[in-house]
Amino acid sequence: MSNDTSAPSTAPQAPLSVDQARESIAKAITPIRGWETVAIRDALGRVLAKDVIAPHNVPAHDNSAMDGYAVSSADCCGNNGTTLKVVGTAFAGNAFSGIVGSGQAVRIMTGAMVPRGADCIIPQEFTDADGDTVTLKEPIKAGANIRRAGEDLTKDAPALSAGTRVGPAELGLIASLGIAEVNVVRRLRVAFFSTGDEVASIGKPLAQGQIYDSNRYTLYGVLTRLGCDIIDMGVIPDQPDALEAAFADASASADVILTSGGVSVGEADFIKQMMNRMGQVDFWKLNIKPGRPMAFGRIGETWLFGLPGNPVAVMVTFYQFVQDALLALMGVSPLPARPTHPARCLADIRKAPKRMEFIRAIFRLENGEAVVEPTGAQGSGVLRSMSDANCFIVLPEGRLSVSAGETVDVQMFEGLI
Repeated sequence: MSNDTSAPSTAPQAPLSVDQARESIAKAITPIRGWETVAIRDALGRVLAKDVIAPHNVPAHDNSAMDGYAVSSADCCGNNGTTLKVVGTAFAGNAFSGIVGSGQAVRIMTGAMVPRGADCIIPQEFTDADGDTVTLKEPIKAGANIRRAGEDLTKDAPALSAGTRVGPAELGLIASLGIAEVNVVRRLRVAFFSTGDEVASIGKPLAQGQIYDSNRYTLYGVLTRLGCDIIDMGVIPDQPDALEAAFADASASADVILTSGGVSVGEADFIKQMMNRMGQVDFWKLNIKPGRPMAFGRIGETWLFGLPGNPVAVMVTFYQFVQDALLALMGVSPLPARPTHPARCLADIRKAPKRMEFIRAIFRLENGEAVVEPTGAQGSGVLRSMSDANCFIVLPEGRLSVSAGETVDVQMFEGLI
């Protein structure tokens, strides 16, 4: 890593494609170190630092998959109206202590331990009960309707692997093992700030030419949902000394720095210059819309993402590049898929060649057919278009303008965290 504090290079950089930028980030990123032990309820959204090992079989014993009768298949292998004597009942948590002999059956409830001597369960709807006897109306095979011990998890086998992000299902799985605490990766520390003399914090009156800062609140939302420890550094003016001080403070306390604004080529856009002075810049231009100016690099041991200033471009670049990088730093493995789905577009879309575009849109089903239409004005400052949308229409570099009725690929917001 270079610590050169000389003037930044002015050599032009060819814009990277989306895939090139993702590959560059993925190759550079390595997970953070450090873990802690937490109670399982506090593990929601956290990343497992170690495998969770099953201390016993799940289920712990052979049990019934439904309400019915535990019988021996030797007594009822044919569909001949076999009648058996009912000698007891097995409840979940209260097993039948005897043995099912020839010509006998035990009334059994879902989840109850399969009694000795029985090797199958016949559902109650396939029987006729009469006092202490039951007549079987259907044939049954050995093993039918029995959940075997260890069928879900085997003792001493990994129940969950390190790198798994804990969700509600994982919480239940851990609890089913009787485990009260788990080891999770420490929280990722992310510092973020907005730049620009035109940006004002909410709660203050706007001066002429100013706008309220929405980007810090967008970033607060996505970072909080990811479970990061966040350091909100406010709005930093477009002054090299102020930016240098902010970068120094952030890099001393955070794993990642996110900025919004100041990465274009204007005279007051200092983010890339400061990154070059204090650290390194891996790239700073992309072949996408919105979000063409986006810087990636590091200062010291801290990763830095310089996001565009326009609100929609912030969200697009975060979801398409930064989020997976943060998950990788958190130790998530494998990273979640970001699938696209085909849908018929209901409107014309103009597109420039040689860049990938992300169009805010609404996806729905009409008479069972997947359709999608843009949310109106697509300017990168129109944040309402993100609020109204539930997906991106993804138009690759090689695709030209779209005519209504053509099929496009859709990336749903649901699943983007």
